[in-house]
Amino acid sequence: MIAITGGGTGGHLVIAKAIKEELNKRGIKPIFIGSTYGQDRAWFENDDGWSEKYFFETSGVVNKKGIKKLSSLFTILKYTLKTRKIFKKHNITKVFSVGGYSAAPASFGAILFKKEYFIHEQNAYMGKLNKLLSPYARRVFSTFFHNDPYPVREEFFDNARNRKEIKIIIFLGGSQGAKAINDFAFEVAKMKKFKIIHQTGKLDYERCKNFYEENKLEVDYFDFDSNLIQKMKEADFAVSRAGASTLFELVSNQLPTLFIPYPYAAGNHQYYNAKWLVDKNLAFLRLQDEVDIGVFEEIENIDIISNKLKDINHKNGSKIIVDEILK
Repeated sequence: MIAITGGGTGGHLVIAKAIKEELNKRGIKPIFIGSTYGQDRAWFENDDGWSEKYFFETSGVVNKKGIKKLSSLFTILKYTLKTRKIFKKHNITKVFSVGGYSAAPASFGAILFKKEYFIHEQNAYMGKLNKLLSPYARRVFSTFFHNDPYPVREEFFDNARNRKEIKIIIFLGGSQGAKAINDFAFEVAKMKKFKIIHQTGKLDYERCKNFYEENKLEVDYFDFDSNLIQKMKEADFAVSRAGASTLFELVSNQLPTLFIPYPYAAGNHQYYNAKWLVDKNLAFLRLQDEVDIGVFEEIENIDIISNKLKDINHKNGSKIIVDEILK
């Protein structure tokens, strides 16, 4: 039996979900070990694709000091020891970690209690837990470091197309919204040169709505759309944060992108994610405090970029990872 662990944020959890779904296709229902903090429960508490789910009261250690740091470390140790009974109860032989503080107890437990241990590192800057434990892993999966395919839903590949020129731009600030990207969308919309599709995020929706209405701008704006892939299919160009899952969804859709990394991401990993593509001349990058509409004067070769993006990621990322785990 397999345990999947880790999470905290959607970037980690989307990988956990992808691997779980691939295991389900093979008649395997893994267990999940996560945290009561972050988004773990919201994603998986009511998901019946698991044989069992455990949510420990663990939290991050990195940004804490003194007593709070010691308390977090003690809590991780307590739950690490608890994983022994969980592993025994479910006959766990393999542990797959997607990283994040949620992964700490089961990851340490996998090493301590001699289970086959696998890591998926989503980002171009390796997380602290993954960096610490990678020498003990049987395999570290990474698109950035080892050229493994990144698990992305097949719809992004199936709806891919080669872009020739920029007529429609989609702005992606994430489900909660990114004020810097939304403000940039306002500036581009006022140019009235491109058709705009704008995912405002839930927290900034009303402000964006008021801006477009007050300025009588025709924009396809929304806080969240479960069928976002269709919106992306329409677009010729994207402006987006650079979380790994979003980046590879855009890559798989062959959608050229200007990335504006979230500047406070751990280890500045969004910057390094975007830079990985920029160094291949397959994306554009601006820091949050440097972006302005003048960037469009520097954007060129959209057709070449779009065509080359199809070679960066490949279908069946989850299948390839699961094949390796089950060897």
